[in-house]
Amino acid sequence: MTMMTPPPLDQEDDEMLVPHSDFTEGPQPMEVVAQAETASTVENQPVEDPPSSRFTWTIDNFTRLNTKKHYSDVFFVGGFKWRVLIFPKGNNVDHLSMYLDVADSANLPYGWSRYAQFSLAVVNQIHSKYTVRKDTQHQFNARESDWGFTSFMPLSELYDPGRGYLVNDTVIVEAEVAVRRVVDYWTYDSKKETGYVGLKNQGATCYMNSLLQTLYHIPYFRKAVYHMPTTENDMPSGSIPLALQSLFYKVQYSDNSVATKELTKSFGWDTYDSFMQHDVQELNRVLCEKLEDKMKGTVVEGTIQQLFEGHHMNYIECINVDYKSTRKESFYDLQLDVKGCRDVYASFDKYVEVERLEGDNKYHAEQHGLQDARKGVLFIDFPPVLQLQLKRFEYDFMRDTMVKINDRYEFPLQLDLDRDNGKYLSPDADRRVRNLYTLHSVLVHSGGVHGGHYYAFIRPTLSDQWFKFDDERVTKEDVKRALEEQYGGEEETNPGFNNTPFKFTKYSNAYMLVYIRESDKEKIICDVDEKDIAEHLRIRLKKEQEEKEHKKKEKAEAHLYTIIKVARNEDLIEQIGKDIYFDLVDHDKVRSFRIQKQMPFILFKEEVAKDFGIPVQYQRFWLWAKRQNHTYRPNRPLTHQEEQQSVGQLREVSNKAHNAELKLFLEVELGPDLHSIPPPDKTKEDILLFFKLYDAEKEELRYVGRLFVKGIGKPVDILTKLNEMAGFAPNEEIELYEEIKFEPTVMCEHIDKKLTFRSSQLEDGDIICFQKCTPVDSDEQYRYPDVPSFLEYVHNRQVVHFRSLEKPKEDDFCLELSKLFTYDDVVERVARQLGLDDASKIRLTSHNCYSQQPKPQPIKYRGVEHLSDMLVHYNQTSDILYYEVLDIPLPELQGLKTLKVAFHSAVKDEVVIHSIRLPKQSTVADVINDLKTKVELSHPNAELRLLEVFYHKIYKIFPPSEKIENINDQYWTLRAEEIPEEEKNLGPHDRLIHVYHFTKDTSQNQMQVQNFGEPFFLIIHEGETLAEVKLRIQKKLQVPDEEFAKWKFAFLSLGRPEYLQDSDIVSSRFQRRDVYGAWEQYLGLEHSDSAPKRAYAANQNRHTFEKPVKIYN
Repeated sequence: MTMMTPPPLDQEDDEMLVPHSDFTEGPQPMEVVAQAETASTVENQPVEDPPSSRFTWTIDNFTRLNTKKHYSDVFFVGGFKWRVLIFPKGNNVDHLSMYLDVADSANLPYGWSRYAQFSLAVVNQIHSKYTVRKDTQHQFNARESDWGFTSFMPLSELYDPGRGYLVNDTVIVEAEVAVRRVVDYWTYDSKKETGYVGLKNQGATCYMNSLLQTLYHIPYFRKAVYHMPTTENDMPSGSIPLALQSLFYKVQYSDNSVATKELTKSFGWDTYDSFMQHDVQELNRVLCEKLEDKMKGTVVEGTIQQLFEGHHMNYIECINVDYKSTRKESFYDLQLDVKGCRDVYASFDKYVEVERLEGDNKYHAEQHGLQDARKGVLFIDFPPVLQLQLKRFEYDFMRDTMVKINDRYEFPLQLDLDRDNGKYLSPDADRRVRNLYTLHSVLVHSGGVHGGHYYAFIRPTLSDQWFKFDDERVTKEDVKRALEEQYGGEEETNPGFNNTPFKFTKYSNAYMLVYIRESDKEKIICDVDEKDIAEHLRIRLKKEQEEKEHKKKEKAEAHLYTIIKVARNEDLIEQIGKDIYFDLVDHDKVRSFRIQKQMPFILFKEEVAKDFGIPVQYQRFWLWAKRQNHTYRPNRPLTHQEEQQSVGQLREVSNKAHNAELKLFLEVELGPDLHSIPPPDKTKEDILLFFKLYDAEKEELRYVGRLFVKGIGKPVDILTKLNEMAGFAPNEEIELYEEIKFEPTVMCEHIDKKLTFRSSQLEDGDIICFQKCTPVDSDEQYRYPDVPSFLEYVHNRQVVHFRSLEKPKEDDFCLELSKLFTYDDVVERVARQLGLDDASKIRLTSHNCYSQQPKPQPIKYRGVEHLSDMLVHYNQTSDILYYEVLDIPLPELQGLKTLKVAFHSAVKDEVVIHSIRLPKQSTVADVINDLKTKVELSHPNAELRLLEVFYHKIYKIFPPSEKIENINDQYWTLRAEEIPEEEKNLGPHDRLIHVYHFTKDTSQNQMQVQNFGEPFFLIIHEGETLAEVKLRIQKKLQVPDEEFAKWKFAFLSLGRPEYLQDSDIVSSRFQRRDVYGAWEQYLGLEHSDSAPKRAYAANQNRHTFEKPVKIYN
């Protein structure tokens, strides 16, 4: 991937990494540098060029170089031509500029690219330790064929002979280049390249994947998971231990990335949960709590505590009396502050910082009263595996939102928590335990507060080799990528032709760290092999693997085989009236054979003979055909010549769609003794018909057999036979219908028994449904008296799961309905189920198949024609509807508009929300009149007004005549208040102005105004000074003098404050006439927001937009 803004590798130097661009001269042709000026050597360059090497360039007569830019000789690395480019006097900067350049870029084929990690250095020829060396990496291509440092080192240092870089007018430049293979994402094999496999992302589960990889690579934890008791009867989707065992086993032994669906199912998550990005820390806690609970009473009980649990002591110690209160608490992870801390040690210093309790905040000590005291935390012991959660996400009270802290924050490879004589440890701590930790994994979050991507850098064996686990992909990484590049902070870069460097925030940074105690690492980084895995699990997972391999092999060999699906009489008996009602058979539920394509069909018949016990000579196979009306029927028997062909040839004859399947119907005739006999000869005159029997009383349909009939014959000829097949008396009166089609609508027509089969257009494979005749004078009333009405019912019936809108996850009841039911039919059935007399009080809401939630808008009264319309969501059909019972009929409610109005009382210091329900054609005046009947006014003749408030600004005063139908109270607040008397008597020069509270937020390197609190109107008089206006504001808001003295006053226009002095005339700042956007010009009251905030979750480190993580099982 091309890095347009690569990170600096030397953070102490605010360095730019750029492709060289020289906009003053334009692109330069490649210069050939005279050999006299340079002496170049390439070290360690054997005949077969290695993928990395060092190039040394000695530049003589350096101060006499008079070209703007200067190239080295060409050198080879990784089979590619490279050279170094310098600007001796700087590329429009007062620094030496130096780049690595692809020497032959102009001659390379279209679309070329190559990836290299490299360092460039200017050697200090007096003290080598002062050599200036900078490194980076880049994907070189035609557009960016050079890359490097515009400000490599100050020219003043380079040209100062005393500094050691320029000696005898010679400068020595070194380039170390390592060419890396460009990784093709699609062909990359993680297992082959690294020995490890990744985890598949289910939608937004990268946060979970990074945590699971971290836990998996703590071998002691993995071993404990393997030793949790599970049985062969458990299902992974219902058992967290088994699902985790299964996942870990696959990660350990699989060659490809592993799916996590079984595990998330065992958590009780649905698809929607998998598409919600949660918080790693929260998932870690919830998962560990679950596992701890599941380990109770087993051989691995206590493992979670042994690995992750530490203890600290909260203490309060009085200063002037001998009193100390302590409380011991356990932790599984520590939350460390990032803001205001440069590294992990600074965070620990802050963690144990002593707070003084004095003045108004004195501590109440038992028997000693209020006392000055010290309060703090010290650690009793640290766990073997120390999990540090870095507080990258914080709640910003000023902005009333979550923010991500992208500040630079360093963490060491080795963490010594015994430093400074154990300043983090409590007096009770065991000083014999050496708390020296080694970094095991770094979990990274890339992105902003509203989402992003998670991945992890892990070194599984604590060796120098790091690996990046990024969902399916695992790559080898160096320590610099895992540590320094995850510190966060800012980078300085130059994006090309504009040589003015600018800083940008790195949004990719460490979010969680895992350290392992040195003294415990042998125990924790232990061997985990097959003997640690329960035998039933090994067998189950090996079987799964074998099945997977088998399927893979089948897929690879699929072109050599044909699947033959053979339907028999037995299948029709089994399926019709149970699994299916239309057509004859579900081919996915019949016996299938996987046969090599070159096998002769007559040999296949022998396989059938073995399987079904039907001798070859008694088998006759029919080809199925898909008819134009989308039905699927036996069409014709195979000919003798076709049976001599191979299976593959036959499939091509039968199937123009080149499907790998061949579908056949096996006709077997039975003699009187029910033994198979040779099939009868079939002439063109013979028609094979299939028969279904319908029982109107039982509402049942079943298959009763098949018959050959003559085309010139008539149904009356076979009535006795049909009665025999049905078990009726020989002379029973029966009615016959032909089942013609069922998509998109049912077509089933009465057959005239006196017409010939040919005249009724009956042919091979057709289906006749028959039933007893219902006498005209019969008192019996059947729901579906005949075959067509029954098939219509079956085709349209739908079981609907109804859920209360208040409990959208739980089925309340199910009803069998027809897709053709009208809106009225559906609500009538629901009302009957709920025991409700008035069905018009039922309101229904459709289901969103993608979010698995109710749709935001309910179904309007008679807003859809049929049940089928209620169940469709885009191209998907659901079987869920939500209902609610209203207090008034829905048609009446739909004619009303409900508004939520916040009434600000002039009598009491309170705000009350009122729901006003009025006909849609009502006006704002009607709302105000209705509200007057519900609230307490300061006097009977008080007038009210309705305002639109949004983000603490007043956007509109609603005119009394405005219709309420189009007023939106979903996003804006509707505020009602009494109109002050003074506003009713405005003088000709008085102005009604907007007054808002605000604070200034200076984050993100720019000042932003943040409004808060309740906005209001104020009259200002001509010539009135700010001092006079302030007195009225203080009286109106009842702010104490001490607090009010801290307030500042400003005129704001479009977010820019202009601070006012007490002597300023306020009215001169405000326009005389009303203009659109007047709410953007206001008198601003700047002070801190002291109003209590709404309650937030205790864990303010979690994004506010998330659902909490829940594991249900």
